[in-house]
Amino acid sequence: MKFLRTIRRDSSDRENFPTAAEPGEWAVSGAFVFSEREPAMLIGKDLQAFRTGFLGAESFGWSSLVEVAEISPSEYEEVVEQLAVYLMEEFAAPDRAAALAFANEEGKFAQSLCDRPLGTLVAVERSFGPQGISERFRSVEPDEAEKN
Repeated sequence: MKFLRTIRRDSSDRENFPTAAEPGEWAVSGAFVFSEREPAMLIGKDLQAFRTGFLGAESFGWSSLVEVAEISPSEYEEVVEQLAVYLMEEFAAPDRAAALAFANEEGKFAQSLCDRPLGTLVAVERSFGPQGISERFRSVEPDEAEKN
């Protein structure tokens, strides 16, 4: 089973985001963090996290790059559980069942981005549009990444 895992190529995540994810954390898109925010209210490091960040599922910090990696079913379940707890504590999910359902959707979406070879790097570019948050994902497969 494949999933997204944070990586850090340099120190820019620590400098650009309010909190940087640690390398090696499992990650999801994290767009939901901004779904109730007004675009004009996002400035500085929060704006950078919105525009280019993946949400780490342990620290709930941000990473500008993730890679496609292998995850075990038990690790995946742990990610869903951690996200559910985060949703209940930070976003007032109405109950555990709703939090788990939403966390599972986030996990499935992250998995849908992993239809690439292991080691593929993935970046996101996010913006607000008429229908809400829009995300564009770019990827660099391992052979291409080694050339850069």
